[in-house]
Amino acid sequence: MPTPISECLYCQNNETLHHLMIKICDLEVSQLFLFKEQSYLGRCNVVYKDHGIEFHELSDDQRNAFMRDVARVGKAIAAAYNPTKINYGAYADTISHLHMHIVPKYKDGYGFGGVFEMNPQKTILSDAEYGVIIEKIKAEL
Repeated sequence: MPTPISECLYCQNNETLHHLMIKICDLEVSQLFLFKEQSYLGRCNVVYKDHGIEFHELSDDQRNAFMRDVARVGKAIAAAYNPTKINYGAYADTISHLHMHIVPKYKDGYGFGGVFEMNPQKTILSDAEYGVIIEKIKAEL
């Protein structure tokens, strides 16, 4: 059963969202967030503007615009941090809101060679450190 808008952390812009992520900017049809948990340096989330949308529910134009946002963010993270590989994940078992995890992976870094962990709670940064990451990504967008 889909999550109602009243319970969606993205739509409600609630404390749960602010505990997990920091908004970086608006994109063409999405919002870009930086995960506070930074075991994967530069890990972000591209969140579609509308609630309750599955890929198959998007029109061709909507889907192409969302994927342009995802590609734009991947390119910015690659330019800012030069990861070995970027993993992309669209998981939403409990949150009915289209979003794409963008997870840079680094050879000899945390979790390289395996599926990324959703929230390993290994690396939490200071506000100043988050600011540096955000500015570095924004400079490449």
